[in-house]
Amino acid sequence: MSIEKTDTLVVGGGQAGIAMSEHLRANGIEHLVLEKNRVAEAWRSGRWDSLVANGPTWHDRFPNLGFDDCDQDAFASKERIADYLVDYAKMIDAPIRAGVEVTKAERTADGGAFLVETSDGTIEAKNIVAATGAFQTPVIPPIVPADTDIKQLHSFNYKNPEQLPEGAVMVVGAGSSGAQIADELNRAGRKVFLSVGPHDRPPRAYRGRDFVWWLGVLGLWDVAAMKPGTEHVTISVSGAYGGQTMDFRRLAGEGVTLTGLTDAFKEGVLTFKGDLRDNIAAGDANYAEMLDMADAYVARTGIDLPEEPEARTSFPDPACLTTPVTELDLAKEGITTIIWATGFRQDFSWLKADAFDEKGAPKHQRGVSSEPNIFFLGLPWQSRRGSTFIWGVWHDAKHVADQISIKKAYLNYRAPTEG
Repeated sequence: MSIEKTDTLVVGGGQAGIAMSEHLRANGIEHLVLEKNRVAEAWRSGRWDSLVANGPTWHDRFPNLGFDDCDQDAFASKERIADYLVDYAKMIDAPIRAGVEVTKAERTADGGAFLVETSDGTIEAKNIVAATGAFQTPVIPPIVPADTDIKQLHSFNYKNPEQLPEGAVMVVGAGSSGAQIADELNRAGRKVFLSVGPHDRPPRAYRGRDFVWWLGVLGLWDVAAMKPGTEHVTISVSGAYGGQTMDFRRLAGEGVTLTGLTDAFKEGVLTFKGDLRDNIAAGDANYAEMLDMADAYVARTGIDLPEEPEARTSFPDPACLTTPVTELDLAKEGITTIIWATGFRQDFSWLKADAFDEKGAPKHQRGVSSEPNIFFLGLPWQSRRGSTFIWGVWHDAKHVADQISIKKAYLNYRAPTEG
């Protein structure tokens, strides 16, 4: 039985795989894209029903197609983003095979190609692009045993308040997901506790411009790496309810009880680290730094943007900040659910190659693996701060496709003496 062959196999049919396909086609490179579910499946079935993009539609898109049916300053719903990606794949005629899962990929005996086992047969490819993205396997820390009476779920599996049993909710993690979920549950009338760790919280907008615009003119999207010591600092920003600055003092004033980082669980009691005030202060400093940088840019360039002194007005400190909660008896507080907004880990177990470090993270430079003919796309900070955004992954895909094309040109070279 013959084995299907292709030059480059792209694993993953989300925004990364679609962007990769566009640039491979532009370089004339034969390829296939395999997606184990539907195109953009994670946007449809993952996360909560009311999720919207964290950036406005004029910004969070590929360069060659806009959201023409949306206000350009609006935040597209997750279903609209999924439809957008499907439309884009059709527009570029991406050779995507949906419902085909890659189970194993390893080099052939001579090392010149890869044999890729899938749910639909075996494919031989000269190059492999792992475009499975940054959000693969939800992580729930082993703090609260699974055999308790408390319902536990990851933010990826949260849909809406009606999904949860009656009672109070503990949300662990104050990045964009955790903060937005806590806000939604509080608005739905639930008693909500929110565990706040280290975070950045930029202004949603300032002086009439969204923060994504400010990051652009200030050159911050192109920052190549996180500041040392901030690898575990998440960003808290929201496009919900028309877009608003995520302010934890405001949330607390509206009824959410803030705690420090979740530390341990014993005999029905959750305990927290005493870092809440420090975490809130660091978030405040990040917010103020963005305002300062924006003001300095206006002063330096003379651009006509109105002053906004009210942006520096702070909400009052809530009681949970002045007298932090150090522990919670879940039963006494009526907490029946814990939502873990605690991130994801990457899973490349299907790729049998020496392309990963001791923690399982890809060894690469801008998506080009340390192992020949292996490439990655959609990684956090792959080349810059914006790498996991729709527009950012498009630019990273161009670089990776160009590297594949350049290497192909070298391999096709024949010296005059070789005929």
